[in-house]
Amino acid sequence: MIGYPLLLKILHKLLSHKKIKIDHSYQPMVSIIVPAHNEENVIEKKIVNLLNISYPKDKYEIIISSDNSTDKTNNIVKSYQVQHKDSIKLYNVESRKGKTNAQDEAVDIAKGEILVFTDANSIFDKQALTELIKTLSDRSVGYVAGKLSYLNSAENKTSESEASYWNIDLSLRLMESDLSSITAGNGSIYAVRKDDYIKIDPIFSHDSIFPPKLVNLGKRAVFNKDAIAFEKAGETDGDEFIRKVRMARKNIAINFIDIQKYNIQRNKLFSLFYISHRTFRNNLYLFHILLLLFNIFMVIQSNYLIYAFFLVVQILFFVIAIVGKNSVNKYIKLIFYYTMTIVAQAVAAFKEITGKSKAFWEKADTTR
Repeated sequence: MIGYPLLLKILHKLLSHKKIKIDHSYQPMVSIIVPAHNEENVIEKKIVNLLNISYPKDKYEIIISSDNSTDKTNNIVKSYQVQHKDSIKLYNVESRKGKTNAQDEAVDIAKGEILVFTDANSIFDKQALTELIKTLSDRSVGYVAGKLSYLNSAENKTSESEASYWNIDLSLRLMESDLSSITAGNGSIYAVRKDDYIKIDPIFSHDSIFPPKLVNLGKRAVFNKDAIAFEKAGETDGDEFIRKVRMARKNIAINFIDIQKYNIQRNKLFSLFYISHRTFRNNLYLFHILLLLFNIFMVIQSNYLIYAFFLVVQILFFVIAIVGKNSVNKYIKLIFYYTMTIVAQAVAAFKEITGKSKAFWEKADTTR
C-alpha cells in the first residue's frame, strides 16, 4: 500500500515510457455492450447517453444484454428500438447467469470489429468512445480501460473515501500503462477487439482476467485517462461493503489463473506490477491475520518490548476503525474504510472456500 506506489513513482521517473501509435483515420464498426439486470431506473438515461456520443452514427451499435430482467428494462429498450432499429438491439438472456455470461451471449451477435463494454449506470463522456478506439488503432494494444470518475465523491464520507482510494489507484494505473501494462481494468468503460475476445468462467469478471490474459498473449493492456465514464460511488457503508465482497469473490482462485503472468523473465515489469498491485493487495486480509498472530506469538515468546508495542499499535488501529465508523474526521474514516476493505476480502475468501460465491449479485441501490 505504501512501498509499491513509491517504487512505481521512482520507476516512472527513471525508465522510458512506451508510446501508443495512434491512427486518427481508424474508425471501425463498434459494438457497445451493456449487460443489464432490472435496470429500469437507469437504462433510458444510458441509451440516450450512448446515442449522443461523438462517433459516426452508422459505425456503432448498442446491444443491451438483458440478464433475464423482470422489471421494465426490456420494454424501455424496445421503445427506443422503434426509432433506432438499426443501432439498438435488445438481447434477452433467458436464464440469469450473471454479467459475464450476458456479455458472452451479446458478443455472439455483435457485428463490431471492436467490442466496448460498459455498465448500465455509467455515463460516457462525449469523446469516450473516440478515445477508446484511438488507443486500439495501435495493434500492439489488446485491451484499453478508460477512467471512471465518481460523481458524488464529496456528498458523504463513504463515497469520499472510495473516491480517494480510487484516485490513488488510477494514478498507479497511469504509471503502469506508461511503463508496461495495467494489471486490471474496470467494468464501467473498456474495450477489446472481437478477434481478441476470450470467453472465461462466468464467475470471474473481465476487469481482473482480461489484462493478464492479453499480456500473456503478447499484447499490451493500457489505460486511457481521456476516455471518461461517470458513475456514483456507494453512499452507504453497507452498499460499499457488499460491493467489495462481490469484487473479491474469487480472489483466491485468481492467484492461480494464467500462472505465466508471474513470469518476470518473460513479462518483465508487468509481472512485478501484478504481484505488487494485485496478488499482494488481494491477500491483504491474510497478511493482516498472519501479522497479528505472529505478533501475539512473539509477545508470548520474547521479552522484547518492541513486539508488545507493535501489538498495541495493531489493536489500536482496529479499535479506531470500529469506533470511527461514523467519524467525520477523514483520516479516521480512511482507517475504517481500509479495515472494511480487508474484512470484505476475508468474507469473500470464506464464501469462496465454502462454495457460496456466485456469478450474479444484487446491485447497490445508492450507485444508481
